[in-house]
Amino acid sequence: MSVRNAPKNIPLMLLIVKKFLSLGVNKNRNAMKLLDFYKVFPDEESCEKYLRYVREKSGIECRCGCHKMYWNKSKKSWICSSCGHEIRLKSGTVMQNSKLPLLYWFFAIHLLTATKKSFSTREIQHQLGHKRYQPIWEMIHKLRSVMGKRDDSYELTGSVEIDDGFFSTQMPEDEKDKQLKRGRGSQKKTAVLVMVESKESDNKQGKSRSVGHLKMKVLPDMSSDSATDIATDAISLDGKLLSDASTSYHQFKDCFMEHSSKVIDKKDIGKVLPWVHVIISQSLKRG
Repeated sequence: MSVRNAPKNIPLMLLIVKKFLSLGVNKNRNAMKLLDFYKVFPDEESCEKYLRYVREKSGIECRCGCHKMYWNKSKKSWICSSCGHEIRLKSGTVMQNSKLPLLYWFFAIHLLTATKKSFSTREIQHQLGHKRYQPIWEMIHKLRSVMGKRDDSYELTGSVEIDDGFFSTQMPEDEKDKQLKRGRGSQKKTAVLVMVESKESDNKQGKSRSVGHLKMKVLPDMSSDSATDIATDAISLDGKLLSDASTSYHQFKDCFMEHSSKVIDKKDIGKVLPWVHVIISQSLKRG
């Protein structure tokens, strides 16, 4: 298998993201500030040294099965001591074949992991001062895909707000002339199940509940089976679910420890399901 066709090393990228998360937590459990980031990674060389350190610590194996490698500084690659095969620094990762500097990737990982607030691709492009949008979009898309796989490894627990939202979908060019369905089945809208950990709290934001982790998953349809399949994969079975009285959720009572559902007036949605409402509203604004 050639290096170009090598599979992207998702576990390695998850390790790098996890390392960033650990770097970003100090004794007060505050996220690493931007100035701190530039102290740790001031230039391209510091990023290369860190990526080399992470890869060597996780272990590098040649295609021949040999683990004995030596570092070629001029080519920024490892050479197998057995067969002479070369493994470049970014090969086998989502950064492979990217012409963007490692500093771009590290900066983007920092922005995506150091704060609960999300950054649009346009904003990251602006912060990086890069002229072209497409390569930045591809970078962010790959990183979010990796982070999504990281997020799949844990379950939401405790009290969980749940609701569905409909987000605008970009249609393929060959389907734009087709007649559109109306309402919830429209090709221009994608149904997404939004699940947010929350618990009763008196916080400074004026919310009756404080927020924890969240997950958002695309619904193939609005059936009860689809919503139940996604919810049981994402939420611990001893969870306590809060939702409206949608028929899509009627199986939850048979799957989880507790399911509280009721008809919610539109004007009260922000009180009953405050964080689901915030997440959907903010996501629609960014869309």
